[in-house]
Amino acid sequence: MARNFLTPTVLATVLWALAGCSNLLPHSQSQVSEFTSFAQARDAIEALQPGTSTVESLRKLGIDPAKSANTTLLTHADVVRRFVPASVIDKRDLDPGIVQCLQARDTCRGVDVVASHLDTERQGNFLADFFNFKRHTEVTGWRFNAVVLLVDNVVVYRTWGGQPTIHETDVRRNPLGPLQDIGPSTISVPPPVVVK
Repeated sequence: MARNFLTPTVLATVLWALAGCSNLLPHSQSQVSEFTSFAQARDAIEALQPGTSTVESLRKLGIDPAKSANTTLLTHADVVRRFVPASVIDKRDLDPGIVQCLQARDTCRGVDVVASHLDTERQGNFLADFFNFKRHTEVTGWRFNAVVLLVDNVVVYRTWGGQPTIHETDVRRNPLGPLQDIGPSTISVPPPVVVK
């Protein structure tokens, strides 16, 4: 006669081990751009010298508008919409590089650079997470954005911003666990009547 190895004691031991095993919880990593840190992206943009740096300088710093992921090429119209959103702004309020780009019309181009690195990790009790009673998610990393304006392939303006350090916490509690979301889905709704 075969013995049943799944006794209540063994089952309780397995469940107790799983409950404390946070290594089984999901973890994801999102890397946008070739930059490995916020500081590296910032230094690349600050290394550009308005009036001197060129498109080739951008490529050497790791920003290739034709190949880099999440890099948007801006037309003259895009630059106007971005830097002159309202008629209340006077030209003397704008950076000279922006004014030069606006006056250059079709020879004015822009590069919008977006870079980020985000780690998403679920923490806490495996069973509570698995059965949807409590999910605790931590997001860490950084986000960076920059705009570079060029006239005749020469940089005339550059600026950057973003979040050097991200630490977001999301805790969701569902007292009914896996049953929390089945209420509305169990109600059958008749299909709409179409009268022709």
